[in-house]
Amino acid sequence: MNKIILKYRILGGIAASIVMSSMTVYMKLHPEKTVSIFLGMFTMILAYTFIVLGVLKLRKENNNTITLGQAFLCGLGIVFITSTIYVLVWLIIYYNFFPNFMEHYCDLALKQTPPEELVAKKAEMEEYKEMYKSPIGVVLLTYMEIFPFGIVVALINAVILKKK
Repeated sequence: MNKIILKYRILGGIAASIVMSSMTVYMKLHPEKTVSIFLGMFTMILAYTFIVLGVLKLRKENNNTITLGQAFLCGLGIVFITSTIYVLVWLIIYYNFFPNFMEHYCDLALKQTPPEELVAKKAEMEEYKEMYKSPIGVVLLTYMEIFPFGIVVALINAVILKKK
């Protein structure tokens, strides 16, 4: 099981990192344009297709049977390493190539905010900027981008693919 999880989590992390790196290059080349939230969701879905592949592979190796718990733990292992690779790649990108990302992100977010919501949005953006001053804050916010969705996908996947 560990070999399966390792293989598919690394592949998931690589897939997510490639798309994230491409989006970062796009944002650097076109600072006035925003990246679609759907592209971000596509990145996560692409990365988490490896949960399905990993659980199916594990089920096949177990004589075509897998419990809900085994499927969920396999998926959770894939999610954790995929998310960790994603976070590590973002740290490299952020600290070496895009150190003004948070200012860029906040400016774009404020431009898209309706005037009546501007005060609240400014406060939210200031909190993000404050968190991004610390590497721990960067890590936590980046994990919060990808990890919770992965847990949900792992659970749904386990429910669908369990087979006794």
